[in-house]
Amino acid sequence: MNKTLKISFALKNTYRVNGILFSLKQIPLLKKILPSTLYQVKGLKTFANVLSVIWEMVSMFLGKFLYFLTMVCGIGILYEKLPDNQAFLHILLFLTIIGSFSNTNIFNPTKDKYYAMFLLRMDAREYTLVNYLYAMLKLVIGFLPFTILFGKSMGTPLWLCVLLPFCIAGMKLFVASVSLWDYERRGSGFNENKLSKYVWGWIALLLGVAYGLPAFGLALPEKMTAGIFLLCIPLGVLGMAKVLTFGDYRAINQELLSGLTSQMDFAAKEQIIKKANENKISTDTSISSNQNGFEYLNELFVKRHKKILWNSTKKISYVCMALVAGVLTMSFLKPEIKPTLNEMVMMWLPYFVFIMYAINRGTGFTQALFMNCDHSLLTYSFYKQPKFVLRLFQIRLREIMKINAVPAFIIGIGLALTLFATGGTDNPLHYIILIVSILCMSLFFSIHYLTVYYLLQPYNVGTELKSGTYRLVMTATYMVCFFMMQLRMQLEIFGIMTIVFCVLYSVIASILVYRFAPKTFKLRT
Repeated sequence: MNKTLKISFALKNTYRVNGILFSLKQIPLLKKILPSTLYQVKGLKTFANVLSVIWEMVSMFLGKFLYFLTMVCGIGILYEKLPDNQAFLHILLFLTIIGSFSNTNIFNPTKDKYYAMFLLRMDAREYTLVNYLYAMLKLVIGFLPFTILFGKSMGTPLWLCVLLPFCIAGMKLFVASVSLWDYERRGSGFNENKLSKYVWGWIALLLGVAYGLPAFGLALPEKMTAGIFLLCIPLGVLGMAKVLTFGDYRAINQELLSGLTSQMDFAAKEQIIKKANENKISTDTSISSNQNGFEYLNELFVKRHKKILWNSTKKISYVCMALVAGVLTMSFLKPEIKPTLNEMVMMWLPYFVFIMYAINRGTGFTQALFMNCDHSLLTYSFYKQPKFVLRLFQIRLREIMKINAVPAFIIGIGLALTLFATGGTDNPLHYIILIVSILCMSLFFSIHYLTVYYLLQPYNVGTELKSGTYRLVMTATYMVCFFMMQLRMQLEIFGIMTIVFCVLYSVIASILVYRFAPKTFKLRT
């Protein structure tokens, strides 16, 4: 098993290193410096190996830290009417239940599994077990310092904090064993990357129980939650027995990886993507437009791709309306929380930068543009003339602003209504600033994603993301938005700063697109 672990780690490390080297080669400043024989340079490969090992260590802890900071404790502090320990254990329990079947590892089809089992002909059972047990070990080690750190700060007994990582691993093992038993019964495997609508429904319900009940001052008693967690340890032992004795890992992995096999073939992948998108594109021949030029092109594109562009926005908008209605209802049913809600609206506006980042449709919009329009039109020289580039950029910006503005407007109105319902404010201008600043955040992300798309154009002809610079920009965007979650600033100050920044960014983005996009907006090889 040690040999299998070494080979699997070396395999994973190899394509991770190659990915790092490829990303470095895509950065404009480094592209001219790095040699064409990049993958043969021993020093660079050593550097990439060091980065890969560091990432393996960081990934063991960083995700868990952010998980507790944001999902568990970060939201738990809002429930002031419940004891900290009770809210902490309640939220952690239901999130653990969700994670036990949505993040299994054993039922996750990945490239390293395909390489190992089907190209290198490694023993499927041994490879699966070694990597699964390694993942469980990483989970326990990664969770342990943070269950102690955050658990103790919430008043959880030390002995329970120490046992919680083993409880979480036990629940995952038990759910994995049930899935293996179900495979033996039905002959069909579970794929965590293709959850059914019923599973998503259960996830939504469990999230509602995790966060909704504490909002009304309700949560499972501490002893009950601790008992359920501790029960997961013996259940995990039973699950481990099933995982170790299951004998058909090759068949279950063959089923999981069957789709991945075709996706790794370029021609097949292109056909799959094309077919999936064609199913979402309207074939109504009566669709027409009275516009001319690029307006004509854009209007036809929007009408034919309405399902791709607007379906997610509609769903997000419905969820936002439900949340606004829930908050307003809660403020009337529990008047004692009004001061807290009022203070949050007045001071937590920076928090909504991350929320607007999370719900914006920039990535989906630009990907749809490339796959179903620019993929073909970029082969024509007229399409890249500066005046045409800027004109089409402005038209598309208008469309993506419409798509992102709907949920933004609902959130802005919701915040203004919440402020009014929880005691209001002495300055009526605050209501206007709330609505306008949220819309400006939406506008910023619309401009930002479209600008980055035009300046970096990250997709190759197979619609694969191939730009290392694009990844760096998106990572930096995420980090800035995440930092904003920790910032507290008075509403009028942050709101006015947001509006001014958005206006300046719009002007700068238009100039950059006009000057550089004719050179950068091109097909990647």
